[in-house]
Amino acid sequence: MDIDRTGTYDPSLTGSADDGIYGIPGTLDDASLVYIPVPWEVTTSYGKGTAMGPEAIRKASPQLDLYLRGLPNHFEKGFYLLPPEPEIVELNSLCGPLAAAIQNHLEQHGSLDGNAELMQALEDVNRASKRVNELIYDRCRALDTDGKLLALIGGDHSSPLGQIHYLCDRYNGNLGLLHIDAHHDLRDRYQGFTGSHASIMRNVIALNSAPSRLVQVGIRDFSKEECAYAEQHPAIDVFYDDDMKERLYEGEPFAAIADSIIERLPEKVYISFDIDGLKPDLCPHTGTPVSGGLEFEQARFLLKRLVQSGRRIVGFDLCEVAPNPHAPEDEWDGNVGARLLFLLSSWMMESQPNA
Repeated sequence: MDIDRTGTYDPSLTGSADDGIYGIPGTLDDASLVYIPVPWEVTTSYGKGTAMGPEAIRKASPQLDLYLRGLPNHFEKGFYLLPPEPEIVELNSLCGPLAAAIQNHLEQHGSLDGNAELMQALEDVNRASKRVNELIYDRCRALDTDGKLLALIGGDHSSPLGQIHYLCDRYNGNLGLLHIDAHHDLRDRYQGFTGSHASIMRNVIALNSAPSRLVQVGIRDFSKEECAYAEQHPAIDVFYDDDMKERLYEGEPFAAIADSIIERLPEKVYISFDIDGLKPDLCPHTGTPVSGGLEFEQARFLLKRLVQSGRRIVGFDLCEVAPNPHAPEDEWDGNVGARLLFLLSSWMMESQPNA
């Protein structure tokens, strides 16, 4: 994609991913929106591959035409993808086998049975998860100080806790979290992992600066305990996938459903988007695909409606994109992820006061 100094571009030309995400050359200094890649998937409990999500999105991103009807070319203000943090890459490599050994033992025996080696491994994994969150928190603070808008690309869905924590502190909890996912992610811990992808929203709601509202959309795979927790917690609203579908089947327009979601949110909104919130044909290789879910266009409409309501997106993450492990040339998951990331980015930019 060629962009000149006047801010125009030739849509007939495509750049290379090596030039920058979406084929757009740029620098960190010039960027308005910065993507933090987090190739972390130590606690994934089903399919693997989400650690390769940021790279899959980067590689597929130049396939996009970047013109969105009705929106300015916000990408001309600079979208920049940071390189992965080397310590996170190393921790993912070191702790993945430890977590796998724990999971295999639990599958066979149901508990760790006081196994000293595995108990130590569990402690090491939990410590590493905490360290990843600290690294991301510090990176977000530095970028925010430099005036950058923050976005994160996971990794499994535990990846964005550090960014969510930073922004909750930044706004003293005066923001709502729009969580699009197939899962509640409200387990106290999962398989012993306190930083599990299945626990992120439980960890978010436990923050001292927790968001004032947690609105969950598309939820359709959960435990009885998670349902009870969500029902009893005064800050949590859930739009279960089957309820949303029944409203559609009974003739209610999706616009009305979207408005009922948005009205639960305050003026400042953080979006946490697990790709498995979409229908699984759109993300077939994600770690925990579930039948049902949002159409891509429903997700797009919800983002548009959110911003048009006057709410401001103060940050977001996109997690659980995973490429086809059997066919490296298959870029479908990365392609869908890149398109969703571009929509999230563009509507976030549109929601800013100076847009």
